[in-house]
Amino acid sequence: MKLAFPTPTQSALELGPVTIHYYALCIIAGIAIAIWLGDKRFRAQTVNGASVVSEVAIVAVPVGIIGGRIYHVISSPAGYFGANGDPVAALKIWEGGLGIWGAISGGLLGAYLRYRTLQKRIDLPSFAVFADALAPGILFAQAIGRFGNWFNGELFGRPLDTWWALDVPAKFRPNGYSQFESFHPTFLYEAIWCVLIAILLLRFGNKLRPGQVFSGYVFSYCVGRLFIELIRIDTANTIAGVRVNVWVSGVVGLFALIIFLRSPKNNS
Repeated sequence: MKLAFPTPTQSALELGPVTIHYYALCIIAGIAIAIWLGDKRFRAQTVNGASVVSEVAIVAVPVGIIGGRIYHVISSPAGYFGANGDPVAALKIWEGGLGIWGAISGGLLGAYLRYRTLQKRIDLPSFAVFADALAPGILFAQAIGRFGNWFNGELFGRPLDTWWALDVPAKFRPNGYSQFESFHPTFLYEAIWCVLIAILLLRFGNKLRPGQVFSGYVFSYCVGRLFIELIRIDTANTIAGVRVNVWVSGVVGLFALIIFLRSPKNNS
C-alpha cells in the first residue's frame, strides 16, 4: 500500500556552518502566527491594544518555552538522567521535547505578570479578555509545532495499515514495534484538532463571556489530547498503568471546564 505520509528523510537544513532544524522553524513559525493573530484580535477589543501583545510576548514566549522544556524533562527523566541518559541533551530543545502543559502554564504566567505591569500605566481590559484574544492563535501555533515532531520522526501512535498511515523508518520505531512499518500519524490528528477548535472559537467566540474562549480552548484541547495520548506508543511515565499526560489531560480539562462554566458575566 502506498502511504500518504512518509516520514521526512531530513530534520534539518545545512547551510555551511549553520544548521537550521525544522522543528525549531515550526516552533518559530507558530509563535509568529500566534502573536500576529493575537495582536489583531486584541486591537479589536481596545483602543489601547497597540503593541501590547508583542510586549507581553517578549516575556511570555521564553518563559513558555522554558516551562515546556522543564515539564518534558520532568515527565520523561530517563532519557536525561537515567542509567544511559545524557543530562546535556535536556538543553537540546531543537531535537524535540516541549511539554504543552508546561508551555501553557509558563507562558500564561509570564503573560499575566507582564500584562499586569502594563495595566499600571495603560488602561487595558481584564487579563481574561487578553487571554481570549490569544487563544485561537495559540491553537494554530500548536498545530504548526506538531509538524516539527513529524520532521523528527517522533510521537506517532500504534501500528496502522491504511491510506493515511505514517511510514516510519526502522531507526525511529520503538522497541517491540520493529516489525511494523506504518503507524497512526498522531501529530496530524492533534494538528487537525487544534485547527478545528481555533476555527470554532473564531466563529463563535464573540458569543462567550470573558475568559470562556481561553478556558474553552484548554478544555477542548484536553479532550482531544486525552484520546490521542491513548494511541501514542512512545515511552512515557505512567501512574496506575496510565500515561501521565492522560491524567494531566483529564485533570486540566476538568479544571478548565469548571472555569468555563463559572466565568462571570461581567469581567472587562
